[in-house]
Amino acid sequence: MKKITLTIAAVFALVLTACSSSDGRDGVDGLDGVNITGSVYEITGNFTPANDYSLYFEFPTTVEVFESDVVLAYILWDQTTDSNGESVDIWRLLPQTRLLDQGTLLYNYDHTFLDVNLFLESDFDLGTLASGDTDNQTFRVVILPAEAVNGKLDTSNINDVMGILDTTEEDVIQVSLK
Repeated sequence: MKKITLTIAAVFALVLTACSSSDGRDGVDGLDGVNITGSVYEITGNFTPANDYSLYFEFPTTVEVFESDVVLAYILWDQTTDSNGESVDIWRLLPQTRLLDQGTLLYNYDHTFLDVNLFLESDFDLGTLASGDTDNQTFRVVILPAEAVNGKLDTSNINDVMGILDTTEEDVIQVSLK
């Protein structure tokens, strides 16, 4: 009977030890040095013939993006003021289409787990665009870990997306590609 009790106690102790919730290095879950909370980058640049009307941004090596993660891009479409006279940004999820006198202009993007490419597409010569459509264009690129995304998230609303990441305006990383 003593052997059975001792065996059960030993198995129980092993099970409790094996169920540790840390990664064993620093007592905290997750990989050391890897950002798994998501990131928001604000990228400003000019679309020119020299860059083939595209803005290329490589994710920093300090941020690990997995193939299963969601990468979203928003364009700063306009600004308005609130009741206190404060400026309020209006963001739109890409792709966005503009109907111009020359034809149809599309702000679009693609990405891998290494980078994002923001670009213009059109059914006319992009060289005929006004500078307001090409210069000082601002985008927000959001990296959402797959585990942060659920069916209830409205990805068209940048405030909801940043709320999921618990990200404030001060947390947004500024990038200039001019």
